[in-house]
Amino acid sequence: MGTGLGSSWFSLIFIGCIILLLLNATHCVSFVQTLSHFAECSALFQFKESLTINMSASYDPSAYPKVASWSQEDQVDRNRSNCCSWDGVECYEESGHVIGLDLASSCLYGSITSNSSLFRLVHLQRLDLSDNHFNFSPIPSRLSHDLTSLTYLNLSQSCFFGQIPSEISKLSKLSTLDLSYNEKHGRGRANHFHLKLTKANLRSLVQNLTNIKQLHLSWVEIYSTVPDILVNASSLTSLKLEDCGLYGEFPVGLFHLPNLEVLYAYRNLDLTGYFPNFNRTNSLKKLDVGYSSFSGQLPASLGNLHSLNLLGICFCNFYPHVPSSLRNLTKLRYLDISSFYDSMYFPGKSSFATTNQSLVSESLSWLGKLTELYHLGLSYTNLRGKFPGFVSNLTNLEYLDLGGNEITGQIPSWVTMNLTQLTVLGLSFNNLRGSVEFDQFSNLKKLEDLMLSDNELSLRIKSNLSATLPMFQILRLSRCNLTEFPEFLSNQKELYDLHLSDNNIHGQIPKWFWNATTDTLLNVDFSRNLLTGFDQNPLILPWKNMLYFGISSNRLHGSLPVPPQSITAYDVANNDYSGEISPLFCYLDNLQLLDLSNNNLSGMLPQCLGNSSTLEILYLRNNSFHGNIPQMCANKNSLKMVDLSFNQLQGKLPRTVANCTQLEFLNLGNNRISDSFPSWLGALPVLRALILRHNGFHGIIGKPATNHEFPNLCIIDLSNNDFSGMLPSNYLQNWNFMKFVGETNQTYFEVSSTGNPDKIWYEYPYTITIVAKGVELKYLETPYLLRLIDLSSNRFEGEIPAGIIGNLRGLHFLSLSNNTLTGLIPSSLGNLTALESLDLSENQLSGRIPSNLVQLNFLAYFNVSHNRLWGPIPLGQQFDTFLEDSYQENPGLCGKPLSKKCQDSESTKLPPPSIFEEGEDSGIRFEFDWYVVLPGVISGLIVGVISGNILANKKHEWFVETFSKKRQPRGTKRKGRRTWSLFYP
Repeated sequence: MGTGLGSSWFSLIFIGCIILLLLNATHCVSFVQTLSHFAECSALFQFKESLTINMSASYDPSAYPKVASWSQEDQVDRNRSNCCSWDGVECYEESGHVIGLDLASSCLYGSITSNSSLFRLVHLQRLDLSDNHFNFSPIPSRLSHDLTSLTYLNLSQSCFFGQIPSEISKLSKLSTLDLSYNEKHGRGRANHFHLKLTKANLRSLVQNLTNIKQLHLSWVEIYSTVPDILVNASSLTSLKLEDCGLYGEFPVGLFHLPNLEVLYAYRNLDLTGYFPNFNRTNSLKKLDVGYSSFSGQLPASLGNLHSLNLLGICFCNFYPHVPSSLRNLTKLRYLDISSFYDSMYFPGKSSFATTNQSLVSESLSWLGKLTELYHLGLSYTNLRGKFPGFVSNLTNLEYLDLGGNEITGQIPSWVTMNLTQLTVLGLSFNNLRGSVEFDQFSNLKKLEDLMLSDNELSLRIKSNLSATLPMFQILRLSRCNLTEFPEFLSNQKELYDLHLSDNNIHGQIPKWFWNATTDTLLNVDFSRNLLTGFDQNPLILPWKNMLYFGISSNRLHGSLPVPPQSITAYDVANNDYSGEISPLFCYLDNLQLLDLSNNNLSGMLPQCLGNSSTLEILYLRNNSFHGNIPQMCANKNSLKMVDLSFNQLQGKLPRTVANCTQLEFLNLGNNRISDSFPSWLGALPVLRALILRHNGFHGIIGKPATNHEFPNLCIIDLSNNDFSGMLPSNYLQNWNFMKFVGETNQTYFEVSSTGNPDKIWYEYPYTITIVAKGVELKYLETPYLLRLIDLSSNRFEGEIPAGIIGNLRGLHFLSLSNNTLTGLIPSSLGNLTALESLDLSENQLSGRIPSNLVQLNFLAYFNVSHNRLWGPIPLGQQFDTFLEDSYQENPGLCGKPLSKKCQDSESTKLPPPSIFEEGEDSGIRFEFDWYVVLPGVISGLIVGVISGNILANKKHEWFVETFSKKRQPRGTKRKGRRTWSLFYP
């Protein structure tokens, strides 16, 4: 219809001009302009009619439907240019052509298609459709074909979806291009509805934009480097590339652009870079590289940026020194230096606290002079002592985060008296003490986010507070000595994040709490309480938009409730749920983590669980599931961690597991699986832990198909199966990660998220059970440097491969016990200088215990009992600590700690020729057994195991990024995004 109408008008214009040319050329021009203008007015009205007005389509509080005042009666009057007076329409005064269309925040809803009448406005120079809802339609490529005069294009915050058309790069006149913040409206994380630039790269988009002044692509999925050609964009004043998945090194020359005032590279985790020296002529006003991998020394020349009013360097890797020149930045209104050094997302254990002494030693009182500050982030900056008094002067603060420090004492009363503009108050993870009357927060009428978790506070909550408290959106009251559900929650109808973990809340979750939060609640953490269930046990959880549900370590029982389809993480571990997993779990299309471990669940596992398109962590250990293991990764490939241990699963390991190329951790221990060794798992590129203990695996472990099988394996436990034949020497030779004593800043093995903006942020530790010192020990968090081989309790025979075993220098635990191994104990075991536990008991080993084992300074457990060893037991160092049990049932052994003393001849004579073995150095290689108790001087791994077993309440870290309902760009007074942690055992 639109095309036909356009053709009719052009025909009419052509015929009219022929007639008028015969009469008067001036009148012809006027007639053409009138008809052309009328066509443009008609196109505008058709564009209005193609959309609907929906007041919820815009989020700006001042939004209103501009097109509502457009009248068809105006545009049919050909003698007047009344559409130029329409709200949001700008015309060129001389020609009357429509050159500007500003429909920002106009409550428009609908799709823009390629045949939209919008594209008939060929003289358009400025187009602003921001803050509307275009129903996830793609940006039509026709835009760049027909609207070639555009200098300003703003499609931000309007729910466009899909690939950005490459043709936009042809709009070479653009000075402003804003495609930012296009994601699904609403609170919670962004989802799959957003713009992408993945078929091309950022360079191809900007290479022709030589006049660009404002380039805003925040939250566009780019996954690209930042092109060097932007260094030549001398007109650039504002560059916003937040949360784009950028990587590589940020071009340092961008900091020197003469007109650059705004630079946002926030939340690009793999983007590296450093700050140059800034001169006093630099124009920067807003600078934020928080949550990136920027590093290096913070230059003192930061103090030269006298125009700077926003500085964000939180959670980066800058060196631990904050230059005192920051006090020169007197125009600052936004400052966030939270944990800027080497402490990515680790609440409660910030390495910043131990490395950044310079920030603590100098006074921060100068901050009290920045009375215009509205945002102050000082979390995890090693603040110590009493609550910082300089904050009392900052009466304009809207955001204050002091979490993760060592602030002591009570919360001063002036916090709720002076800081009445606060919308966010973060005090979690400190050493604050004393009783807190919750009603004092009634003074903070604008407060939306309150975080008091993990202090030593006792929260006193009076009844009948509902009418006076502010409406919270985020409320974190973990470890606040609560004993019952706070009644005021019955009136909290905007709450979407609630932490009540680590309290003593007992009884049931009241129904009045469901009713108040059914539509709003996204994340809840009730872990480690005394809850017994729900007021009325629901088949499906009542929260319609729930993303994270954490209620582990309570006393919940009955059937397992089904979460809503929106769920991304579901953690009900350590309860008493029974029955089967509902088939409804197969329809959870967004589920990333499922932890049902340590319950009484039974039945067969739904086959869908292993083939979800989103599931990354599957933790079902310690239940009573039976039947076959689901086909994993048959069609999809997202699994990173699978733990099905301590169940009654049968059959064979599905061959489809070989498709799980992201799998890091596989634990199938303590089941009834009957299969041969899964050599086909050797091709998995990132598999670090393979645990098959206590099953019915059987047969000979042959040669690997290549020399690159299990390239990253650090932990393998095949104990208590029915493997036979020789020890798998060829595999042992390939396990390169066990050959080196590593050094790393990483403390524990853990699976982490990829930083995809569509997904929750998490870090989830490996949990394993091993045998050491003859007992089972549990690692709730497995040390990253742990290297373990356990082949015990099988039917392996033959000799221990001396040359190969001696190369595994990174090993901490080695157990070959309860097999039928023969020959000598290799003296090459003396090369394993990191070794802490060696168990060679219950074999048929012969000969002497090699004396060079004495040099193993970390050896804490040694057992060679029930063999055929003879001769003197080595003396000195760790061997002086081992008890008699380490050597029993070896009639030929003598010396301490045995009662049998060695004869002089026994201590000097060489073993018979049959037990000589050539070594690399001495020509003789003695083989040995060993056992160690826990002496005072040992390395940390076994101690870590025992400590980990005692510290059962050790917290693991969860991070979920969400966006506030206002969805405003950062640097404004309205918050744009939030990051928080969720904890579970």
